[in-house]
Amino acid sequence: MTAIHKDNVTSDHFVVCALYKFVSLPDFEALRQPLLNVMEQNDVRGTLLIAAEGINGTVSAKREGIDNLLAWLDTQPNLDNIVTKESYDDECPFYRTKVKLKKEIVTMGVEGVDPLKVVGSYVKPNEWNALISDPEVILVDTRNDYEIEIGTFQNAVDPNTKTFREFPQWAKENLDPEKHKKVAMFCTGGIRCEKSTAYMKEQGFDEVYHLEGGILKYLEEVPKEETMWEGECFVFDNRVAVNHDLQKGSYDQCHACRMPITEEEKQKPEYMEGVSCHHCIDDVTDEQRERFAERQKQIELAQARGEGHIGNEAQAALQQRKEAKKAQKDAQRNK
Repeated sequence: MTAIHKDNVTSDHFVVCALYKFVSLPDFEALRQPLLNVMEQNDVRGTLLIAAEGINGTVSAKREGIDNLLAWLDTQPNLDNIVTKESYDDECPFYRTKVKLKKEIVTMGVEGVDPLKVVGSYVKPNEWNALISDPEVILVDTRNDYEIEIGTFQNAVDPNTKTFREFPQWAKENLDPEKHKKVAMFCTGGIRCEKSTAYMKEQGFDEVYHLEGGILKYLEEVPKEETMWEGECFVFDNRVAVNHDLQKGSYDQCHACRMPITEEEKQKPEYMEGVSCHHCIDDVTDEQRERFAERQKQIELAQARGEGHIGNEAQAALQQRKEAKKAQKDAQRNK
């Protein structure tokens, strides 16, 4: 997989499009099948989440496919002008096409937090450096620990959270509206900050800011020579991470625990492809190890057959094999 700089993109390359919008969708259940149909008709892969509070997800397709999907969304009630961030690759970083119905499009677990009612102040990427250089600003990374481990902004506070659900409790224990007068927050694409800043405003914090478009938009718009970003940015697709050029980074991923790992870490004795790594070796049960090993075996067998194992083509190939076997059995019965 080779990442492509935006200046060199052609119609043959894949667009990776992260998108979200907080908006009232009272009939979101009825949107699922039409949305899935449009994605499948345009060979768009990835996952979109829809809920009463809006839409969120990352998808990939050729340029025409992404444009057709966004054009269709633009015609749906309340779904015009969706926030998007794009990067490019020579392969699709997703295997499947999914639309999931959810209670929340990003789960924080606090009832009543509504970014449509109150939210922090948006800060453009080209203004972000000046804000976080202010000594009165406390900079908080709202992402999870495994994301922060491979990259973050200079001087950012790491809450050491495993999931976004843990953030409200951390904020309650570590941030004080009387002491922390200016709070700046950021995340991958901006969506988590919509909720975290809304929560902070509701807790009495006055000056709350967040990076508009998230890290991905910052990396897209801020030149490397001016950057205050350090490391790589974790992304939720097969690329694992992207660098400052939004090209595939240097990390792989443990397919047992989903943690990012380096090539050096893959040389450790705890690492077994698809089964375990040094992050999860002590947490994997014998039953899980057997199951993961069997899954890895099936992946390797599928790859040897030229299939993607867990992708749309693999599902179609599996169905074809089932139908062929059934036809063969039927033919034998009818002899």
